[in-house]
Amino acid sequence: MLSVILLGINSIIGSGIFLLPGQAEALMGPASILVFIFDMLLIVSIALCYAEDATYFKSNGGPYLYAKEAFGDFVGYEVGFSVWAISIIAWATMANAFTTALSAIFPVLQQAIWKDLTILILLGGLTLVNISGITLTKVVNNIVTIAKLLPLVLFVVVGAFFINGAHFTPFVVTNASFTNSFGSAAILIFYAFTGFEAIAIAAQEFRNPQRTIPMAIMVVLAVVAVLYIAIQVVSIGILGGSLAGSTAPIQDGFEKILGPVGKTIVAVGTIISILGVATAQSFYLPRIGSSMADNGVMPKIVGYRNRRNVPAVAMVISFLIAYPLAISGTFQTLAAISVVSRFAQYIPTILAVLVFRRRKTQTGASFRVPFGPVLPVIAVVVSLWLLSKATGFQLIMGLGCLVIAVPFYFLTAHRQQA
Repeated sequence: MLSVILLGINSIIGSGIFLLPGQAEALMGPASILVFIFDMLLIVSIALCYAEDATYFKSNGGPYLYAKEAFGDFVGYEVGFSVWAISIIAWATMANAFTTALSAIFPVLQQAIWKDLTILILLGGLTLVNISGITLTKVVNNIVTIAKLLPLVLFVVVGAFFINGAHFTPFVVTNASFTNSFGSAAILIFYAFTGFEAIAIAAQEFRNPQRTIPMAIMVVLAVVAVLYIAIQVVSIGILGGSLAGSTAPIQDGFEKILGPVGKTIVAVGTIISILGVATAQSFYLPRIGSSMADNGVMPKIVGYRNRRNVPAVAMVISFLIAYPLAISGTFQTLAAISVVSRFAQYIPTILAVLVFRRRKTQTGASFRVPFGPVLPVIAVVVSLWLLSKATGFQLIMGLGCLVIAVPFYFLTAHRQQA
């Protein structure tokens, strides 16, 4: 169970919480704490649906499997296709986050040419490492677990003694309408909570998954939610209004407490954490595309493996899509796009709960989402409301993969019939 919980924490805590508190403050002021609570409630509602869905299956697949079983091949295909797209967007977001964090130490990286070059070196280097067959994931994951949690916990524990209560007033939004500001902040901060679905996708790797996955998801999200809300409270309490202009708020907050040493501790932890997550993503990212090709979802060439058994073509395709995305906008823009794209798998997974209750029998566990069908319905309605607050650009970039998938689906179906 502990290994599953650590996997979930590693999958969720990445770049978002290190970089986004300032953006939430800029949109909502001290009321940004309410945004974290709102996103926590929404992600828990979604996760509860994942947890119940998991009790009906023992095999890998997660949202793809749930959508296919509940709504048929086409919807399952759409969700499965979007998983690779979502992973590529997430990798691009992580690369952009890496340069954002690094620029807090080396301001020259804020210039476009150096920022783009850094992203190229990072993504290109990880691509070459993977193609060559060198795997660093075990070492990376161990380092990442410590590197990401230690500075965050230290920041909360130490920072709690430096909170200035005056920084929490006025507890209102003054720069725009509450609804618009809240919606924009909620989309942005929601990014920091995503990633828990990795537990469900790897269900087959765990012992007694029908019982393990629901419990692990709840424990992981409880730990993450408490930590995130505490970080936002401490960030506001220490930095006050200056938090809104901070691109690396935890670094700035620790610098105010401990001086340059504090900033360095968080900066190193942030960079190692993001680099580690980006490295882990680069390992499983091409294997998503390769698996799709093996199952006839993508052209066979996408599944090509080199002599080191690495899906080299899928790796190169991932790089060619991720790099333009990574340099096309800011971390905040890419994070919002990543959130929008996630709902392509979240909403079908939520609705699948209602279908499985009528059609399937749970095996090995009896976990159910509380309040009958009410909570899944509320989760869908709130998710759609959140999507309505996205910009047209974010919706096109985030959900465009669903449109792109359509011709691939019919071509695949035609080949199978031929």
